[in-house]
Amino acid sequence: MYRVIFDKKVLKFLEKHKWEFLVEKLREIITILKENPYKNNLDIKILKWTNWFYRLRVWKYRFIYEIIDKELIIRFINSDKRWDIY
Repeated sequence: MYRVIFDKKVLKFLEKHKWEFLVEKLREIITILKENPYKNNLDIKILKWTNWFYRLRVWKYRFIYEIIDKELIIRFINSDKRWDIY
């Protein structure tokens, strides 16, 4: 099972949006990701400009993360609204 790590920027974003359903939805998604970060039915895509960063879509928000297989870690790097993340 993978561990999930949040960068400071993502934690700050989640704290700012804690009143929204976003945090609860993200908990559900993380549970799925921890089991298998590659094969699932979530809205995830590999970013075009890289082969190791992924984009997770949750409603109008986007989360950028990487999977470190050697250490079994999923590291969330960035998060924001769709029009501000890229």
